[in-house]
Amino acid sequence: MTARTATRPLLVAETFGPTFQGEGPSCGQQAIFVRLSRCNLSCPTCDTPYTWDRTRFDLRAESRPVPGDQLVAWVLRHPTDLVVFTGGEPLLQQNRLLPVVQELTAARRRVEVETNGTVEPRPALVEAVAAFNVSPKLDSFAAPEDAARRINPQALRVLAGCGRAAFKFVVTDRADLAEIARLCDEYRLDPVWVMPEGTTPDRIITVMREVADPVLAHGWHLTSRLHVLLWGDVRGR
Repeated sequence: MTARTATRPLLVAETFGPTFQGEGPSCGQQAIFVRLSRCNLSCPTCDTPYTWDRTRFDLRAESRPVPGDQLVAWVLRHPTDLVVFTGGEPLLQQNRLLPVVQELTAARRRVEVETNGTVEPRPALVEAVAAFNVSPKLDSFAAPEDAARRINPQALRVLAGCGRAAFKFVVTDRADLAEIARLCDEYRLDPVWVMPEGTTPDRIITVMREVADPVLAHGWHLTSRLHVLLWGDVRGR
């Protein structure tokens, strides 16, 4: 491990896997996950509130500082090729994340970073990752206090233009598709994946059936939440 990764800890909520990537372009692929703590949004339906919600969780108990070399060592103990950094919002810690990603990429691991699209990635991080899974928050999911910051035009343009991003939108029903179409046109977002909101298999399947035909008509892709279909709303799967 390098001295740089050894001296730059990241604030980590949890590490888990091997499991399957449950969402988006890599859905179904075996993966391991590093969930970073803290977020700059406060979405009411967020399924990982323990990474940011101080009103319901003791964030000091829910996270810990982990040196970069320890994260690299944990990942490399597993033979799994795909490594997903999620959150929270990982790009809030991108300066500390960068050397870890660079080291894992040098070790021939495929690194994906999940982000809400509100933080512009550094060019060096763009170069180091295999893919960004970008999930801009639609108006129906945003907290009132997030209205002015849930969409960052500059960050979305950088991600759309980097050639390493896919855009995943969570929907409750087909009414959300109109806002997705507007955002895609305005910021040239492509490729696009639509994913149902839900924490039960029945809910996920119901929403997928409702939106499937219009998603096809728009030329977009459809993704399930595979981990929920398999294990329910269980943390760490």
